[in-house]
Amino acid sequence: MTELRVLGVDACKDGWVAVELHDELFAEAHIAPNLTALFAERENVEVVGLDMPLGLAEAGWRQADIAAAAALGAARSTVFRVPPRPVWLEEEYESAVKRCREITGQGFSKQAWALRTKLLEANAYREQARHRVYEVHPEVSFRGIARGRPLAPKKTWQGQMQRRDLLLGVGIAIPADLGAAGRAAPDDVLDAAAAAWSAHRIATGHAIRYPDPPEEHVAGGTIAIWC
Repeated sequence: MTELRVLGVDACKDGWVAVELHDELFAEAHIAPNLTALFAERENVEVVGLDMPLGLAEAGWRQADIAAAAALGAARSTVFRVPPRPVWLEEEYESAVKRCREITGQGFSKQAWALRTKLLEANAYREQARHRVYEVHPEVSFRGIARGRPLAPKKTWQGQMQRRDLLLGVGIAIPADLGAAGRAAPDDVLDAAAAAWSAHRIATGHAIRYPDPPEEHVAGGTIAIWC
């Protein structure tokens, strides 16, 4: 029987960090400066769960973010509202906020704007990827693993230990030595592992999506956060 290989990917300081699962179990961790390099030797991966907005609305806010935030309840602030596509074509934050107000009547945070380079990279990569690439959100994934139980913030010791224990509970044991991938921050590694958990659920047909049915993409695809 062919081994099912999936990858969970999260942005990190040095580019992108990934956790690879083989039949639900931890296999390897990877780090690379860009997505092309990350996937250069991973053509046999079945599904990729990527923690980055994939698919942009032409006008208005994405329903995926609204639905995922509602599902998280008290932790809803961990889901950024993603402005429509024309906003991301601006070069500076100030002009992007102005464009966003023109389209939606509202501005957006600098935290969301900080995603711009990687957001554009991820969307461009998905268009030519040989893999099935899906948008995931680690906090949504962790909520799924925890079955709705509230978690401490992921930057805290308690929050990180809770998340590592949750991953152990579903068979994802992250070793202390990750090689080069160990340069990534602990919360980024944990997020990549949660993304991999969702990728396996997608590959096996057990995932849920926000919203359901997904929002239609202007280019003909759909926009949804998978878990």
